[in-house]
Amino acid sequence: MEKKLSEDERKVIEQCGTEPRFSSDLLKEDREGVFTCKKCGNELFSSGTKYESGSGWPSFWDAENDAVEKKKDNSHGMERTEVVCKECGGHLGHVFDDGPDPTGKRYCINGIALEFEADNE
Repeated sequence: MEKKLSEDERKVIEQCGTEPRFSSDLLKEDREGVFTCKKCGNELFSSGTKYESGSGWPSFWDAENDAVEKKKDNSHGMERTEVVCKECGGHLGHVFDDGPDPTGKRYCINGIALEFEADNE
């Protein structure tokens, strides 16, 4: 079930926007739980894969199995890999090859595109 999005959420999730660096409260989220898609609720990232990348956006070294799709993104004069929710196609952010072990990936995700569900709440 898709949720009603605010104007700022729509700009990021539906129009491939980017939230300002260091603007997400989820940067400081360190409880155990799961990060879900703000638009459809699909489980995207486990708290166990979250780490501090220093980029200004919530970062993860892996996504949940089959939760996201990757697409080539040649916007802004560079080649990147866009990450979208596999369920609703909502834009989440990008993935880079400069992350930590064990995957070497940095899923750099807009916090505005996520919701956090803590375990045992």
